[in-house]
Amino acid sequence: MSSLLNVSLNLGGTTEQRIDTGLSPEELKQAIEAAVKGATGPLLDRIMEISKKLGVTEDAAKTLLRIVGEDPNVSDDMLAEALSRVANDYKRLQAQLAALNPENPTARKLVDEARSEIDAGHFERAHELLQQATQAQIAAAQQARKLKEQAQAAEDAQMLGAASSTAVEGDVALTERRYLEAAGLFGQAAGYVPSGHASERGEYLLRKAAALYRQGDERGDNGALSSSIDVFGHALAEYPRSQASLAWAATQIGLGNSLRTLGDRESGTARLEEAVAAYGAALEEWTRERVPLDWAATQNNLGIALRMLGERERGTVRLDEAARAYRAALEERTRERVPVDWATTQTHLGIVLWRLGERESGTARLEEAVAAFRAALEEMARERVPLGWAQTQNNLGVALMRLGERESGTAQLEEAVAALSAALEEFTRERVPLDWATTQNNLGNALEELGERESGTARLEESVAAYRAALEERTRERVPLDWAATQNNLGGTLGTLGERESGTARLEEAVAAYRAALEEFTRERVPLDWAASFGNQGVALMVIADRTNDAAVAETAVRQIETATETLRSGGQEPWSAYFDAQLPNARAIRDRLKGQ
Repeated sequence: MSSLLNVSLNLGGTTEQRIDTGLSPEELKQAIEAAVKGATGPLLDRIMEISKKLGVTEDAAKTLLRIVGEDPNVSDDMLAEALSRVANDYKRLQAQLAALNPENPTARKLVDEARSEIDAGHFERAHELLQQATQAQIAAAQQARKLKEQAQAAEDAQMLGAASSTAVEGDVALTERRYLEAAGLFGQAAGYVPSGHASERGEYLLRKAAALYRQGDERGDNGALSSSIDVFGHALAEYPRSQASLAWAATQIGLGNSLRTLGDRESGTARLEEAVAAYGAALEEWTRERVPLDWAATQNNLGIALRMLGERERGTVRLDEAARAYRAALEERTRERVPVDWATTQTHLGIVLWRLGERESGTARLEEAVAAFRAALEEMARERVPLGWAQTQNNLGVALMRLGERESGTAQLEEAVAALSAALEEFTRERVPLDWATTQNNLGNALEELGERESGTARLEESVAAYRAALEERTRERVPLDWAATQNNLGGTLGTLGERESGTARLEEAVAAYRAALEEFTRERVPLDWAASFGNQGVALMVIADRTNDAAVAETAVRQIETATETLRSGGQEPWSAYFDAQLPNARAIRDRLKGQ
């Protein structure tokens, strides 16, 4: 019997310029360690070369290298990418600071000093100076209130300056990858904006929401995602649709992204429904005629949310809607125009096609899905977008596995294992823990399917190892339903091993895994998943009863298999119901024998 499948999507983000330092990964690591400890000799020369490549001062280069080196979330294979991101953030910071021109002379002098400190890479001193600039402008604002004839205009100008200074400090924190601190500073900036300046306040709120989204998306912080949803909601009030339609639409899209990401991690569908509504609202203003590429990007995001909803529903209506959204996006996201975006949407279309293929008896949709993934890989090169390449390899592997399940040979399954193993070369645990865990789960499924067709147990043992690895990151607290799905899958492989071995140790482990799955796969919450795990546990108990001559366990096994059969049949899952129905004669025979009938 096939195991449950769950796939996490890499949502992606803004593509930033990759800066080539000209160094090997080991040389870059040495330079970073030298920057952290204090470079001398040849390593100092290497840092000087890096500063030239980055287009920053030598001191700034040391600081950027130190930021990367001191970040515990950055693994060795991510050093170059992290340095590029920090350098890009630093360049944006410099641009924001260059545009800052406070009216307050004291603040202007402090900002000029901060600009010099940032150019030199002295972020701690820059924080102090920007804080002093903020305080200088706030103090000036308080003094301005006493000047009756100029009070309001002077106060507004000073507070807007204070907001700008604080927001630039937020950019410093963002450059340092301290997203929560950045969000707090952007929130302070929004609070400093006086009434009558809705667009400025809205801008700072959007920057706060974006920082919270990065914390939630990159660090798995669901609380931050929830907060970003609230902040996007506040930002919408600052951008009335009648007065700022494009900004209103952009805010709806940011809201949709946060809702979709959080909804993907929750068991219900309310967040996903809200995400669909937010994208739909945005498309009323971001039309194809007005902003064609933005329209296409929003169609792509809408397709993702619809696909997630479709995966949780029995029918194919949402999945068909998702496929239409992706095909609409591809009308503007052409390969010639935006090759990577075209490949991304091809990948998403492939996912929907494989989901539709899973619910159909033939293989046409699955073959279309494989073709879509292979097309995407032509542009989604590993060197250009390593994580996107890995996600597409993962998806290709799952589609090939589904094809392999319906064919008598093992060629498609072997290709699936190869594709999933390739994905794990970039989807490392340190880099993207949840994607790594999802791919381990999928690899376990493919290995289990192969193991069921082979006489030995090597593939099945590999499958068990993959599932156990996945559970190290797919925890019950973080992703409860995904955790339960992997427990169910683990139980299936352990049960197959147990049937091929003497004794009941493996079978007892299988029963325990199913019991764990049922803690989240409850009858009220996900009745069909509950029935499948309940029935699977019953099959394992049937074999245990036969080997231990335990009539009570045999009676329990029959009852569970009967319940699973009826629940799945009434739920429209005829293939699953038929599997358990086929187990019943043997289960009843074992029970009757043990009862002496």
